[in-house]
Amino acid sequence: MLRLLDIELHKLKYSRSAKVLTLTYFILITFIALIASIEFPIGQVNFRVADQGIFNFPFIWHFNSYIAATLKLFLAIVIVSMMSNEYSNRTLKQNLIDGLSKKEFVLSKFLTVFLFAFISTVFLFIVSLILGYSFSDYTEISIVFSDMEYLVAYFIKLTGFFTFCMFLGILVKRSAFALGFLFIWWIFESIIYGVLNWRIFRDSDIAENVMQFFPLASMSNLVVEPFSRLNFIQAAATQLGSEYEKDYGVHWYQLLIVIVWTAIFIFFSFSLLKKRDL
Repeated sequence: MLRLLDIELHKLKYSRSAKVLTLTYFILITFIALIASIEFPIGQVNFRVADQGIFNFPFIWHFNSYIAATLKLFLAIVIVSMMSNEYSNRTLKQNLIDGLSKKEFVLSKFLTVFLFAFISTVFLFIVSLILGYSFSDYTEISIVFSDMEYLVAYFIKLTGFFTFCMFLGILVKRSAFALGFLFIWWIFESIIYGVLNWRIFRDSDIAENVMQFFPLASMSNLVVEPFSRLNFIQAAATQLGSEYEKDYGVHWYQLLIVIVWTAIFIFFSFSLLKKRDL
């Protein structure tokens, strides 16, 4: 496995675009810290975002996982480009001539995807830990390391999404078209949700229960938006006479759905390569 991973990392080492996009992704995660310094003047009072508890343990694990996950498109471009370059540079055919099997080729790509997700998760853990200890009102060990399931969900979400991008790169062969297909699939799932919600069931709960089995929707469900958990939003909702109830937890069946999709994308990636005349 290390040999396969070394082959892929060697290819990425000489890709300038891959290095720029990857570096940009990690820099943007680091810039989450800038949120702490944002102030909004409201009348005579300066409203500072960090004072609202977004960097309090354990809420920070949820908040940072959600924000970092929205930036995953940068690494998705790297994954898709990695696949399209195999065709445009004919390195795929050369690898097979040199003795690499198609199964090993797909495995090498998945190992790279897995490594990207793992490094991203570790980096997010370190950034969140630093921010938490800098701004959190609660630093007891039992509180600091609670709600860590959000990092697990973040890792599974990235692995599933990047594997989907890997599959699209093999399917379409061109990075621009693969990213376009990804966008079209997102629109398709949105349309399906709209039809289920407004035309068939007329019930958002039933529609969401059906949509949780779609690939992008299932990945999105792993880390839901955290903003409505903030105290001032909950207080505002209470003052308006409406209790804001939402399930923010990470559930095992949601993780399982994404893991199954990950396995499906790997299987179809191998099946496509196996059937194609390269």
